[in-house]
Amino acid sequence: MTAGETMADVRDMYMAHRMFRREFRLLPQLVRDVQPGDVERAGVVAAHADKICAVLDAHHSGEDALVWPRLLERGGADCADIVPVMESQHEGLHEALESLTAALAAWRTAAQDGEQLAAKAELLRDRLVEHMQLEETEILPLAEKYITAAEWSELGEHAMTGIPKKDLPLGFGMAMYEGDPAVIKAVLAEAPLPLRLLMPVVAPRLYAAHARRVHGTPTPPRIGV
Repeated sequence: MTAGETMADVRDMYMAHRMFRREFRLLPQLVRDVQPGDVERAGVVAAHADKICAVLDAHHSGEDALVWPRLLERGGADCADIVPVMESQHEGLHEALESLTAALAAWRTAAQDGEQLAAKAELLRDRLVEHMQLEETEILPLAEKYITAAEWSELGEHAMTGIPKKDLPLGFGMAMYEGDPAVIKAVLAEAPLPLRLLMPVVAPRLYAAHARRVHGTPTPPRIGV
């Protein structure tokens, strides 16, 4: 980081957080609504859960690798207390995420013990909501102060490497669903021209089709902040 560099525009993080709040808040009821033994429906819900869990895991691994070390290195007293809290919360989230994904594997083949799975989804949701709120209040202002725009873009690139390429347009559509058009435009400004042209058209359609299968409607409740 050098004097005069453009600093991070963190608005895309709020867009990602809206997606996580929506999908993880809706997940426990999706599980509970599956009738015991309905393995076809369980497969649909489990595939959706696997996708959003993979996106969350990639998102957090990027913060672990690229955000916390830079804040600790540069932020001094501003960051010395809050970054360890973030790291500890990530550990708890990772445990909850692993527990949920392990339980999904068995549930999708038999559609039994759905209440236990829903409880695991609720635990992950509660930890995640608490973490994101603290991150928005404490960390994002620090990122704007201590992390450059170029370094912040690495965070998005890192996350994409942890998601199968075939799922990236759907993932972007999930984020776009409640995204600020100005933020979406800013994010796509970094992408190659074909993606800038196609993603605003293709991604929302993919998410609408996905949401219809998973949530029963192309327009699931907008939970937002």
